[in-house]
Amino acid sequence: MASSLATLIVSSSFFVSFILVLQLSSFPSCRADVGTAASYSAPYLPSACYGREATEFPSSNLFAAAGDGIWDNGAACGRQYLVRCISAAQPRTCIPDQSIQIKIVDYAPTATTLVLSDKAFGSLANTSAALINIEFQQV
Repeated sequence: MASSLATLIVSSSFFVSFILVLQLSSFPSCRADVGTAASYSAPYLPSACYGREATEFPSSNLFAAAGDGIWDNGAACGRQYLVRCISAAQPRTCIPDQSIQIKIVDYAPTATTLVLSDKAFGSLANTSAALINIEFQQV
């Protein structure tokens, strides 16, 4: 009886561990992607998402144009992303421990993942940089 109880406990422990591993592998804690970002200056209107409707732009001026990789035939319009600078060609370009939330308001037909407004780019990196490597996650 004691050996069958021990076998049952070991089997139950294995089953619970197996379920836990399945749950953890199905729901990764980090879903961020990496890409590149450049900046663009005004005029920001008209935009591919909102035409001349400036009220659709966030008042913080933290917005971006989506590159070909995330444009998704216009479905990217209005999406919001958390973005942070992770590296650049020049050392000390990124502002350490800084992340921002941006809204997609336009389309930029480039291989660059995001083309950030001047204010958004300057919030993440030294504005003398032409291109930065970013980590981004849709929120």
